[in-house]
Amino acid sequence: MKIPIKSGIIYFDIIQEFQKLKLSGSTKKVLVLILLFPFLTGNWSCAAKRNTEENKIVQQGNKIIPRTILEEAKIALSFYPELEDIEIEFRYKSNMKNAFMQAQPKLGNLFKGKKNRSYYVLMSNKFLIENEKFSMAEVPSEVLIGWLGHELGHIGDYRDKSAMELLIFGTRYVTSDDFIRKAERTADTYAVNRGMGNYIFATKDFILNHSSLSDSYKKRKARLYLSPEAILALANSLDDELAVELEEEPEAETEEES
Repeated sequence: MKIPIKSGIIYFDIIQEFQKLKLSGSTKKVLVLILLFPFLTGNWSCAAKRNTEENKIVQQGNKIIPRTILEEAKIALSFYPELEDIEIEFRYKSNMKNAFMQAQPKLGNLFKGKKNRSYYVLMSNKFLIENEKFSMAEVPSEVLIGWLGHELGHIGDYRDKSAMELLIFGTRYVTSDDFIRKAERTADTYAVNRGMGNYIFATKDFILNHSSLSDSYKKRKARLYLSPEAILALANSLDDELAVELEEEPEAETEEES
């Protein structure tokens, strides 16, 4: 039986560590056989391999990121230089209902002041909506970048709120659809203003038009979030404003010289 390369490497590393232990030869052999048993019987689970990869994290300064999304998270973070000094932990969480990702402050330091506050971006590898499963594996890279960028937009919005304002925010978020609409559109706008328009557009287009998510979930997203067309229009307006600013700069320099 052919052992998957990544899984084989993981097991090889574990076996090497066992070899270093001060155990009898027979005990070591038994432990090695126990470790290899899933491979030898063909019962090694794909889910187990995925969980192993998810649990691998990379420390990037004050950012903690699962290795499975490292590149996408780094790209999304590159659009938010203002979050460079903010501690953010990207973490997989089970049993997330009706959400693929959520950004929230860590309760442990919520009241320690804005500068000392840290945040989670919680992610579900897969979630169940109306008996339909949706998996992280179905998400293209550019869509994942946009999804992460949207959540970072929430953190950008949270950053300037007091602890009491965040508590009120959380209460209103779970009790008012109108408030959810405002909060989600604020996060979308925040991300687009940081230059992530193409990624946010890709994410919304994927959710509404190309994913296997249920129709009711798509309708809820369409009702509460900016549409792909609105995102495109917002991004284009920002491009137009930037073009006008660039055209005006040489004139300003000429006036200063004269």
